[in-house]
Amino acid sequence: MIDFQGVTKTFGELQVLKGVDGHVDKGEVVALIGPSGSGKSTLLRCLNYLCPFDGGTVKVGGVELRPGLDERRDAALLRQARLQAGMVFQHFYLFPHLTVLGNVIEAPVAVKGMSRDEASAKALALLDRVGLKHKADARPAQLSGGQQQRVAIARALCMEPNALLLDEPTSALDPELVGEVLETLTDLAKSGQTMLIVTHEMRFARKVGRTVWVFDEGRILERGPVDQVFDSPKEERTRAFLAHSPGAQAPARP
Repeated sequence: MIDFQGVTKTFGELQVLKGVDGHVDKGEVVALIGPSGSGKSTLLRCLNYLCPFDGGTVKVGGVELRPGLDERRDAALLRQARLQAGMVFQHFYLFPHLTVLGNVIEAPVAVKGMSRDEASAKALALLDRVGLKHKADARPAQLSGGQQQRVAIARALCMEPNALLLDEPTSALDPELVGEVLETLTDLAKSGQTMLIVTHEMRFARKVGRTVWVFDEGRILERGPVDQVFDSPKEERTRAFLAHSPGAQAPARP
């Protein structure tokens, strides 16, 4: 579904990504964890070229991205790639002047040329799936943070992407609101939705992720199944990071 090789990214004199390789299979849910500033969010944004990378290649659903693409000259290619991988941001970025339904149907109508009736039917089904059909006529300001994030997830899904890229989907939420977003993403994972999720919430990574990538200083330091990485990490740096991360330890059995 997603494959990338040798991806590098530099901001000024700071090399943020140092030749990162990886792939995400169809239906796989990958949690990206690691210290702040290690390159997790930058990689996620490189995968659909919201952040142009300097070296390497990225393939998303068979669409190949490379360094040097231009938003105008290569608009058709970039559009094709971004239709393959939907993005969910930390701060929701809902349009405040549109209703919940309006936010969800905006891109399918404007970008994919879907009729408003078809887009509305699809959007209402997705809002029902995330438990917010009854809020279809509300404005974002009338919703809690958790509800806004669930609308953002429905908005991304309405474009029918093959994969979802989620950048810290719970970090802007109050602790009591994290659970409702976690429940939504758990449901998506069970349905076979391919997801790549950047998170600092270790309990969240344990619950939703099937595979974990541990980032450190611009590289993937360690990767593997959730239980193996969390309970038996191979790298000393991983062990040190998890030891200082609340929720990284396995929950106590009753």
